[in-house]
Amino acid sequence: MRIATWNVNSIRTRVGRVVDWMVREDVDVLAMQEIKCKPEQFPHEAFEEAGYELAIHGLNQWNGVAIASRAPITDVATEFPGMPGFLKGHDGPDLPKEARALGATVDGVRVWSLYVPNGRSLGDPHLTYKLDFYAALTDYARDETTAHPERPFALMGDFNVAPLDIDNSDPTVVVGQTTHVSPEERAAFFALENAGVTDVVRARVPEGLYTYWDYKQLRFPRNEGLRIDFILGSAAFAEAVTEASIHRDERKGDAPSDHVPVLVDLALGDDDDDRPMIF
Repeated sequence: MRIATWNVNSIRTRVGRVVDWMVREDVDVLAMQEIKCKPEQFPHEAFEEAGYELAIHGLNQWNGVAIASRAPITDVATEFPGMPGFLKGHDGPDLPKEARALGATVDGVRVWSLYVPNGRSLGDPHLTYKLDFYAALTDYARDETTAHPERPFALMGDFNVAPLDIDNSDPTVVVGQTTHVSPEERAAFFALENAGVTDVVRARVPEGLYTYWDYKQLRFPRNEGLRIDFILGSAAFAEAVTEASIHRDERKGDAPSDHVPVLVDLALGDDDDDRPMIF
C-alpha cells in the first residue's frame, strides 16, 4: 500500500496537479489538508474518474481536510476525542470545532489527515489553541495505540512545527522569536512522538529535505524551507514501512502548493512493495 500526505493549499486550484501526481506515483491513499472548500464544492469528478473514492470535511473557505482512496473508506470521523475548538476572542470548552481532522480506515489501516493550527505568533491565543490541540492529539494517540497495538495507525499532515534545527532553513523563522520552532511547540511535538507514534520518514530520507517553502522572497529557489509535514505511525505501521520519500519537485512548475507530498510504502499482507523511492 502506498500512502501519502499533502497540504494542497486549495484543492480547486490544484486538482489537476494533485490527481496527476497520484496517478503517476501510483498512490493508494492520500491525506489532504487545506482543501479550502465545503464537500459540495470539492472537485469529486476528477478523483472519481481516476479511481478514487473520497471522505471530505470542510466547513468554509478556510482549513479543510480530505482523504482519497482506491479502496473503500470506512469508520469516518471528523474529530478525535478531546479535540479543542476555537473562536477568536472567546474561551471555554464548547467553542466551535474547525475542519482540521479527518479519520478513516482503509484496508485495516487507521489513518488521520490533520491540519494542526498555525499558532500565528508567540503570545497569540491561537498558539494556546495549537498547544491544546497537540495535548488532546497526544492523549488520543496514546489511548489508540494502547487499545489497538496490532492495528496500523498513522497521523499524517501539516503539523506546523519544525521539531529539529535541521528542519528549518528559513531565516525568518527564529527560535525564541517566531512560532513553529518555539520550545513549547517542539515539546508538544516530542510529547506526541512519545505517545505511541514515530516519524517513519526521517530515517529514510536525506537530511536537508523540506516540505514547505513560503511563496515570498524566493524561498524555494534559495531552499529556505521548513520540514513541517509528517507521517507519524504506530509500531505496527512503522514495521510495515519499506520506503519513504519527499517529493520536492512538486513545488516547481505552474501554480504549485507551498507544500509538497510526503509518501511511504507499506508491506501489508500481499502488498507488492517493489517500487522505487523518489526524492
